[in-house]
Amino acid sequence: MSEGTFTVLTVVAAVGSGVVAGVFFAFSTSVMRALGALPAPQGISAMQRINVVIVKGWFLALFLGMAALSAVLAVLAVVSPPGSGLVVTLLGAVLYLAGGFGVTVAANVPRNDRLAALDPDDPGSETPWREFLREWTVWNHVRGAACAAACACFTAVPLG
Repeated sequence: MSEGTFTVLTVVAAVGSGVVAGVFFAFSTSVMRALGALPAPQGISAMQRINVVIVKGWFLALFLGMAALSAVLAVLAVVSPPGSGLVVTLLGAVLYLAGGFGVTVAANVPRNDRLAALDPDDPGSETPWREFLREWTVWNHVRGAACAAACACFTAVPLG
């Protein structure tokens, strides 16, 4: 692979992981707080709708595309001759794959699935909703920080 292609892929990874980190940051600092301030039935309904909309839009394409790009960059970093920036590239890829993608699959999606099964109008849904808010947001902080760190790593790669 040419150095120019590697540079382009790294820049795209830096921007993509930064955008994903920004979405997670917005959820942690604004969206989840706003939903938590609503009465439980409204908050549950709104988050259920968000979970449907977000997987049908541009965000999912970016999120999955970044996982694929991170995997490509990780492989390139491992198989390339030793050189400047390969360790930090590998670190960025691992941070995105494990911390961004992995945490989403292992922690956030299962919570989203449990939330989808709740009846917003059932008074018994309030306790699971409050648990969801707390737990989901903690894991969202983790994946947001991992994506931001991945962005920092990709940005630190010397481009030539």
